[in-house]
Amino acid sequence: MLSDDPEAVLAKLRSLALALPKAAERLSHGSPGFFIEGGKFFAYFSHGHHGDGMTFVAVKTTGRDEQDMLIEAAPEIYHWPAYIGPSGWIGINLAGEDVDWGLVDARLRSSWRLVAPKRLLSEHAPSA
Repeated sequence: MLSDDPEAVLAKLRSLALALPKAAERLSHGSPGFFIEGGKFFAYFSHGHHGDGMTFVAVKTTGRDEQDMLIEAAPEIYHWPAYIGPSGWIGINLAGEDVDWGLVDARLRSSWRLVAPKRLLSEHAPSA
């Protein structure tokens, strides 16, 4: 499902993602992506990418078991994102008025921890 106001959704997502230690933003494949400075991406924003009809954020998971569990538990929230799903990413629906931003924040923090270098984790590990 597409958001009626993707700029507002992106602004909220941006505020959460960039609050994480050493987080930065840059375009990746034409969409905003959030990464750890000098390191890896931990989130990607998508709005109607390749006409998929969805507004979502993709975040890292621990792998296929976690992805399957999340999709099975809440298919209205989570989905398997095209292209990056096989690499351990999960999509979180950001369309509609009932987005659980606390859940989004927790998943961003988890994704950040999965890609953060050990040094950064020990210095700045955000709580879940």
